[in-house]
Amino acid sequence: MTGTADFSESVEGDRHVLRFTGPMTLARIGTLPDRLDNVANGRRMTLDLSGVERMDTVGAWLVYRLARKTEAQVTGADPHMETLLDQVAQADHPVKVRPDRTPPFYRVLGQIGGSTAVAIRTLGGLVGFFGALLISAWGLIKHPRRFRLNAVTQQFEVIGIHSLGIVGLMSFLVGIVIAQQGAVQLAQFGAEVFTVNLIGRSAVKELGLLMTAIMVAGRSGSAFAAQIGSMKLAEEVDAMRTIGVSPMEALVLPRVLATVLMMPLLGFYAALLAIVGGGIFTWLSLDIPPVTFVQRIREVVPMTDLWQMLIKAPVFGLIIAMAGCFQGMQVEGNAEAVGLRTTSAVVQGIFLVIVLDAFFAVFFTSIGWL
Repeated sequence: MTGTADFSESVEGDRHVLRFTGPMTLARIGTLPDRLDNVANGRRMTLDLSGVERMDTVGAWLVYRLARKTEAQVTGADPHMETLLDQVAQADHPVKVRPDRTPPFYRVLGQIGGSTAVAIRTLGGLVGFFGALLISAWGLIKHPRRFRLNAVTQQFEVIGIHSLGIVGLMSFLVGIVIAQQGAVQLAQFGAEVFTVNLIGRSAVKELGLLMTAIMVAGRSGSAFAAQIGSMKLAEEVDAMRTIGVSPMEALVLPRVLATVLMMPLLGFYAALLAIVGGGIFTWLSLDIPPVTFVQRIREVVPMTDLWQMLIKAPVFGLIIAMAGCFQGMQVEGNAEAVGLRTTSAVVQGIFLVIVLDAFFAVFFTSIGWL
């Protein structure tokens, strides 16, 4: 194919006819655009494409622009040219530099609806993940030789032993804060002695376990999401499936089992340290001797408070571990997704723990465990 695109003009009746010839492509268009700018003269025009050898998007745009400018009729186009002209016509619309301004009410309403939809999908995903976890656990029960004791033992160390320092310090300080604030308020009524009741019941029944759960969610739950998410990005999880190793059995179950078993121990440890911290404060500030403090704790803290803590702790551990592992398994795309999923794991774990704690409080009150 040689030559460049060209056109000729003629007058047929009351129409001005432009007959295009040659290849109307980017490489062969030549000076045709500049010459076409001087063609429009106000008369009725017809654009004849029967002599065009070949046309690409640039040539179609020139013809379409001229036809739109002069309101001309296009004839002689083969099916390929007609398709190009139709596509160019469909693409000819103004581009918005800025999106339309959405009223604040509709914008907030849309954000609430989107967040609600995400929460429902996440809840459904967690329920499905829990089902897969139960199936994997049943598989291990039927085939106990597949149980990975070393992995569970390692998670015991990571979740439990390595957490003793931070959980103990946090609980000790919280116990001091409870004692100090309680003593200040009770002093107005001359009832400083009841500070011991406040320390013992709040530490054993609620705050010891709740603060431990929040700390485990921020420390271990985030680690689960980051570790499994990094393995997903590195395609290690897919490689495990390829060689016949179940990721649920190798990665998820050891972490979930270790968290479930360690939460009661950590919760009891945290409650004990909170009581110790409160006892030291009452000894130094309220002149309550340690022996009296311990005797008073034994009198005012019922065994039902301890049973409540031991019942709630495994459930909290299950929720925290599931949230971390679930978000880690959802990682895909790039490294940014690891950070986002890790944040989601911590937020979901803490949120679900607090919600479940409220349900437990109502339930235990309804059965008389006050």
